[in-house]
Amino acid sequence: MYLSFISDEDLVTAVDKVLAVIKKANADAEKALYESVIDPFSAIFDGVFQSLSLNEWLKLERTRQIQKTMQNSIGEFHQDVLGSIKGWSNLGRGGLLDVVNIDKKIVAEVKNKYNTTKGNHKIVIYKDLFHFLYKPGNDGYVGYYVEIIPKGKKVYNKPFTPSDNEIHLRLAANERIRQIDGKSFYEIATGSKTALMDLYVVLPEIICDRLNKKFDKKVCKEYFTDLFKKVYEF
Repeated sequence: MYLSFISDEDLVTAVDKVLAVIKKANADAEKALYESVIDPFSAIFDGVFQSLSLNEWLKLERTRQIQKTMQNSIGEFHQDVLGSIKGWSNLGRGGLLDVVNIDKKIVAEVKNKYNTTKGNHKIVIYKDLFHFLYKPGNDGYVGYYVEIIPKGKKVYNKPFTPSDNEIHLRLAANERIRQIDGKSFYEIATGSKTALMDLYVVLPEIICDRLNKKFDKKVCKEYFTDLFKKVYEF
C-alpha cells in the first residue's frame, strides 16, 4: 500500500490522469510550437543570456508549453486525491467548488499554486464559498480556498479576504471563509501532519511504475525531499 489515507487504486487513477495529460501535451507540443507565433526577440534575449543554440531554445520553449498544460492538471490531481480520502467527496470538474466532507462540515476550492488564481477569480471563489456556507442546511460549515503551494514557504490558515478591484476594498473577513496552504489542508483532511509530504515522496515510485521506468528510491527520496523543503516551512 502506497499511503494509509487513500487506496492504491484511487491514487494510481489520479496519477494516470496527469500522465495522460503530459503524454498528450508532448505529442501536441511540436505542432503547437510551430503553429503559434514564436517571439524572435525572446529567443534572442533568452538564448544569448543562457548561452543556448536555437535548437536548445526551441526545446526549452517546448518544455515551457508542456508545463503550462501540466500545471492545470496538477490542481485537478490534488482535487482527485483529496476527494478520494475517506469521508471526502470530489464535486467534479466544472462545479462551483471542488471537495466536501459532510461529517467534518468542510468545503473547499483547491488550487495548485498561490499565484494560479487571478484577483477577479478570487472574488468569485469567495462568493461561491459564501453562497454554499449560507445555504439552508449548511450551518456550521467552513469553506477553504486552498493554495497547495504557498507563497514564501508560509504556513497559514486565515480568513480569506481578496481585494475587489471594482470597489478597491478587501472583502469582509469571515471566520468561516478561510485561506490555507496545502500542507495544512492535507493535515485537516487526513489527520496526519506529514500527509502532503508522504504523498509527494511516494509519487516518483508510482510514476516510474506506471511508465515502466527504473526507480532509485534513495536518490529520488533525497533529491525530491530537499526540493519539498524549499517550498514548505518546517
